[in-house]
Order: sequence, then C-alpha cells, then structure tokens
Amino acid sequence: MPSKKIKVMAFGTFDILHFGHVRLLEQARALGGDNVELIVVIARDSTVIKEKGHDPIFPEEERLALIQSLKVVDAVYLGSEGPDHLKIVEKCKPDIIALGYDQKIDSDHLRRELEKRGLTNIKIYRLKKYGTPGLNSSSKILDKLEDRIQRLLRFYS
Repeated sequence: MPSKKIKVMAFGTFDILHFGHVRLLEQARALGGDNVELIVVIARDSTVIKEKGHDPIFPEEERLALIQSLKVVDAVYLGSEGPDHLKIVEKCKPDIIALGYDQKIDSDHLRRELEKRGLTNIKIYRLKKYGTPGLNSSSKILDKLEDRIQRLLRFYS
C-alpha cells in the first residue's frame, strides 16, 4: 500500500508567469520529497486589487489555467473571496506551506492563525529567491517592457 502523499501548498498571484515562478514551484515541491502533491492557490482578482492596489493583467481564470498546465503542479485552486484567506488551508489540510521569498506574510502570525484553527502540524517554510539578478520577478519584467516602450516611442517620434 502506498504511503500518504505529503501535501505542499504554495500561494501566489502568478500574473506574468516567468521562470522564477517555475523555480519557486519546483522548490516548493521538493519540500515534500518523493511522494508529494503540490497544491497551488491563485490569488483572486479582488485580493490582488486589495493587496497590490491594481488589477492583475490576466484574470484569475487565465492565471489558474496557466499554473494548472505546469507539470510540477498537481492541483490548483482559486483563493478564498473575502478576508478569510485560510479557508483553503482548512479545506486542503497541507502538511507544508511554502511561502515565497517576497510574500508579505509573517510566518509567526500565520503559525498562530493556523493554531487557532487546530492546524498545528503544518510546517511553514520560506523559499529562497531564484537565480541571479535578471528577469526573475514580474516587476522587473514590467520595468523592462516599460523601458522598451519608451525607447520605441523616442525612436518613432
């Protein structure tokens, strides 16, 4: 009989999918060892607006489909609407939560919130930033695109 899979949960917006995202998901998956199920939770459009102050470039359904298409991922869910973002954690009951290096989630606060819900056995890990300086974040990609557009506008003016 196969042993129970280790459930690893990762969260993100994944608005402009790039190689740094793939490496983050690979790191998250590796936390579970050989018998792992990687669950990814995609931020709802309303959450992105609230947290980042702007609409995502791609709607939540498209971001979900993109992440779903990655072979490193086993299951994908949209996050909860409203203020209780831990409903999905209660539903899936992961063994491990993998936080991105730049996610503004305090690990200690998260631990206390999980304990209040009786979820005391979940391990929390902060993942490392992938790679060398370059196009390893959506912000850097947007900055490079803006620079390229500005140069093109000057060239054609």
